[in-house]
Amino acid sequence: MKPILDWSAYRDAGMGDAYADIPKSGGDFARAVAVCINARQCEKKGKGVMCPSYRVSDSPALSTGGRVRLLKQALNGKLSLTDRALAEAMELCLACKGCKRECENEVDIAMIKIEYLAQSYLQQAPSPRTRMLAAMPQLLERYGWMKSLISLRNKHPLLAKAGEIFAGISADVSVPEAAMQSYAMKAEPVRQTKQFQAEVVLLLDSFSNHFAPQNISAAKRVLELAGYRVFICQADSGEPQLCCGRAQLAHGLVDGAKANAERMLAALLPHVEAGRTVIGLEPACLLAVRDDYRFLGLGEAAEKVADASLLFEEFIAREKVAGRFELSFEPLELQTPLLIHGHCHQKAVGAMKSMRRVLKLIPGLKFEIIDSTCCGMAGSFGIEKEHAAMGGAMAEESLLPALRAKPSAQIIANGFSCRHQINACEQRESKHLAVLLSEQLA
Repeated sequence: MKPILDWSAYRDAGMGDAYADIPKSGGDFARAVAVCINARQCEKKGKGVMCPSYRVSDSPALSTGGRVRLLKQALNGKLSLTDRALAEAMELCLACKGCKRECENEVDIAMIKIEYLAQSYLQQAPSPRTRMLAAMPQLLERYGWMKSLISLRNKHPLLAKAGEIFAGISADVSVPEAAMQSYAMKAEPVRQTKQFQAEVVLLLDSFSNHFAPQNISAAKRVLELAGYRVFICQADSGEPQLCCGRAQLAHGLVDGAKANAERMLAALLPHVEAGRTVIGLEPACLLAVRDDYRFLGLGEAAEKVADASLLFEEFIAREKVAGRFELSFEPLELQTPLLIHGHCHQKAVGAMKSMRRVLKLIPGLKFEIIDSTCCGMAGSFGIEKEHAAMGGAMAEESLLPALRAKPSAQIIANGFSCRHQINACEQRESKHLAVLLSEQLA
């Protein structure tokens, strides 16, 4: 096979190791697969994220190591890419990136899955549903009536059933409803201040833009009142909105994702070269810029932007430690501790430490970080008819029991998919950290 992604970072993996067991074909991609040392840490349950589908199925083939073993057989010519066992194993990978942090050798199955999907599309074209879900940010922007259609679908069971029959979207779960006015449609005033201590740029990701514009407004307000000049990275007037391509990457549509990534990098690079930090609110989108872009062969621009990119909580934690973040917050004393559910990608990069540090800025606040695996929504996984039941089982693994144990607790969840899953399963609202901070400004 000829790899589609850039796996050159693994060119020296296993070099000189007679026991590396590198497959015969696949080049550097095969080396990325072979970094697994078969320690079977991925087949142990307990604390952590890895591997959600293994946790609810107990099937070794659905663990990180199980996927590696099947991929090695395929790369050695013993299985085809369309082999049923391999296809199922990769299909049920949620790309949570838990393996990249919790596996001893940091096997990156999330990126390996993207390569697998892209290779499989060379033999069989992606389904219409795959193309629709991958293009959802662009569809919402182009066809405003889709927002009303989704809302109607959630209210009328017959429409939901029709969506299951014709689009493969489970009739048993709700679909996220977009805000009628995206952030990009707003004319938000720029805060006029004579002097700023630094300049930053907020990544206007598609999920915040279309589904939670209040998150962008809240983050902008917090940063500006802390003394930062805030730029919003968005397209010029009349141009299609910028998108990081995360949805396309998740579905293996590399060409479309790369086109979006090139536009995003062209918009972000001047900010980075001007010394501004790129701040992201949606973990999956910020990590696409910081991590996934390195695999798209986009050169030095991708490296520069990745090195300057931080999650919202990471940025505030860094600035607080450096003595540059001096914003005061009103005390918040709750009868029940605030519950914090971390997005899988936050956990994968260790950002929950930053969450803890930032939450401590609010006087009197007591909080608990839920020890949970993936919520089971994982982008579109939890609404797809053949996956909805497994997604629900993942939510029941640890997240939902923790929420039910404290039915009156407020909930913080930075991930768009996580907030929707919590609302869909428990009919409870959760909010982004930026909104909480904005509400508690002194």
